[in-house]
Amino acid sequence: MSQRYRITRAFQENGNSAQTISLEECKQYFTSKPDFSYTSVFTVTGSTTMSIEGDFFMWSCGDTKIPFRYYQGDIYVSGTNEAVIPKMIEVAGDLGADVLEG
Repeated sequence: MSQRYRITRAFQENGNSAQTISLEECKQYFTSKPDFSYTSVFTVTGSTTMSIEGDFFMWSCGDTKIPFRYYQGDIYVSGTNEAVIPKMIEVAGDLGADVLEG
């Protein structure tokens, strides 16, 4: 089973930033990053093919594409690839958010 991480502001004190991360904020942020692209459908191919609709910011890490999924004010990412950990921490820091496991 792979580890999943959540980038969230849910535990932030009411300071200078919004309590949740908005989709528009994500689109503006990730558009400024050349190694990310947006898609509204993420397709997983294996023994079967499955497509998931949603808001996905695909991070290009070498030949691998890793989805950062926006869902209800948070961003979720799998920790299967170790390279995602520093990128996830960078994204959370830039957005003034925390990283939680689970």
